Amino acid sequence: MELPTIPYNSSEYIETDTGNKVSRKSVICGGQNIILAGKTIIQTGCVIRGDLRRAGAGHAVAIAIGRYCLLGQKSVIRPPHKTLKGVFGYFPMKIGDNVMIGENSIVEAASIGSFVQIGKNCIIGRFAIIKDCCRIEDNTIIAPNIIVPSFSVYSGNPGTFSGELPECTQEMYEARSKEFYTKFTPQ
Repeated sequence: MELPTIPYNSSEYIETDTGNKVSRKSVICGGQNIILAGKTIIQTGCVIRGDLRRAGAGHAVAIAIGRYCLLGQKSVIRPPHKTLKGVFGYFPMKIGDNVMIGENSIVEAASIGSFVQIGKNCIIGRFAIIKDCCRIEDNTIIAPNIIVPSFSVYSGNPGTFSGELPECTQEMYEARSKEFYTKFTPQ
């Protein structure tokens, strides 16, 4: 099914040299600690917390986001944290290519593989690992430290395995994310 054109107000978005489209109404903290690989869309109200990083000298990558990703409206992306040997610390988060994160979702995963769709109103717990080619249904809560295997569908509260995805998932998700980027055009 082909997506319709998704218009946006060109004065509301900044387009970078690498093709990222970032809403002026999003909140990006610690931008020097965030890497966007290119052609990523950060929608209105999205919060990315790059300021939450390991302490120490120099810049450390807190969040790395791949190509052709979509961070939905009012989603929150923040690196996971824990206390280790009495010291509180944040750990880096990696998001692969062709990842779509739905509206109002909160993500604190250690890593999200490529070709992943996270639905609306989801919570991805601290240090969760979502492998390549997965779908997290709307309103799902993935508990901390869970590993979601490739080609699986998770749903519910708490999130549990609810189905498998076909082998063509990678091609479908890649086509969908590229089509969304192409159809996301200024008015």
